[in-house]
Amino acid sequence: MPELPEVETVRRTLSELIVGKRIRSVTVRLPRILQKPDDPDVFGAMLEGRTFTAVERRGKFLRLILDGLVLVSHLRMEGRYGMFADDAPLDKHTHVIFHFTDGTALRYTDVRQFGTMHLFPTGEELASPPLAKLGLEPLEADFTAEALMGSLGRRNTKIKPLLLNQEWIVGLGNIYVDEALHLAGIHPERMAGELKPKDWRRLHEAIVTTLTAAVEAGGSSVKSYVNGQGEMGMFQHRLRVYGRTGEACPACGHPIAKSVVGGRGTHVCAKCQKPPKGAAGPASGISAAASKRYREGGNAVKRRLEGSAEGSVAGES
Repeated sequence: MPELPEVETVRRTLSELIVGKRIRSVTVRLPRILQKPDDPDVFGAMLEGRTFTAVERRGKFLRLILDGLVLVSHLRMEGRYGMFADDAPLDKHTHVIFHFTDGTALRYTDVRQFGTMHLFPTGEELASPPLAKLGLEPLEADFTAEALMGSLGRRNTKIKPLLLNQEWIVGLGNIYVDEALHLAGIHPERMAGELKPKDWRRLHEAIVTTLTAAVEAGGSSVKSYVNGQGEMGMFQHRLRVYGRTGEACPACGHPIAKSVVGGRGTHVCAKCQKPPKGAAGPASGISAAASKRYREGGNAVKRRLEGSAEGSVAGES
């Protein structure tokens, strides 16, 4: 699923592509994408004649601002937006089309069909699902080490699942949580309530540093992500631990291990990130032979980019 850097990159490219364009009509080819309103005719009628004025983001959600309305869009696993000539051939996975008065069209495609769209009167979206209960925004000025500690610091829960919970902090998924925890030197199974103020300061800095660098690189194209102009992100080439099981830690040279934390594949350096007592060992699904294959054949991210299906491990993301 696209995380904050990928969604922010899509936001930036969409802002260049659609702001100022007026909607002539809307075609809905897969009605279940629509959540509010769920009637395609009503959805289209509400948007006809409206103009996109801005594109914003809240966590992993896009906020497409129009005159009087806000379209909240979640890409989920495979959702993509792209700009086309209105008469260009349609991809079979194109589900929603915004036809513009200038002869162009914004098309939403989604192979997995998990994406959602909610339409709100301006100002109502932030107080309504799915945005109402979202947590701290990690690239905003009010995201401080004190705010992070105040939100999570008294919880007797492993730090990784907390960071993945969008009600506490938004935009972080499996890739960037693994990367930030490694950069901060914090094991993903440490209890949040046991972290000291210096740990929170390191974690805050690592989150901001990791996300900022990923945004500047256009996100991570680990599977199928591309931005609104069809371009891949480049941050996957800078990942320190995610998808690099069996490789040397870039900080200390110790082999990176993979385990499962909170049901998610988790990549750590046991030397840089000291495990707490009782921490999970390497995932049982990774054999010595698989570890050797990682070291000799390149990391999981590289194999995905090259289109190889061999040597995949359950729970990779």
